[in-house]
Amino acid sequence: MATRHCLTGCAIGEIVGMVVGTAASWSNGPTVVLSIALAFVFGYALTMSGMLRAGLDLRRAAAVALAADTVSIAVMEVADNLVMLVIPGAMNAGLGQWLFWVSLVISLGVAFVAALPVNRWMISRGKGHAVVHAHHH
Repeated sequence: MATRHCLTGCAIGEIVGMVVGTAASWSNGPTVVLSIALAFVFGYALTMSGMLRAGLDLRRAAAVALAADTVSIAVMEVADNLVMLVIPGAMNAGLGQWLFWVSLVISLGVAFVAALPVNRWMISRGKGHAVVHAHHH
């Protein structure tokens, strides 16, 4: 569940960032920066919501989210944004064009595949999302 929260939050932030940057006609750099920032914000927020429900205070929930999600989100963001930048025309496509949405789906799929073995490796060593699992009842 912790991995799902992290990956879902990351995807939501990435999509919102790409949509906002594209709708505002921003260049690639600011759009990618916004997408990365929002991926971290949403990823941490979804993980923290579970920690808060489990009874942790805000400071401890934030610490757990940072420890659990940072590597996973970073891997996803590197993969996701590289794919978006590599697909010809993806970053220049408008919101009404299929290329934008198909590229975004492909990039998120690649990002998930890239992050999954990293998450499994970290969990097997008691790190990453295993830290979050320790707080669930």
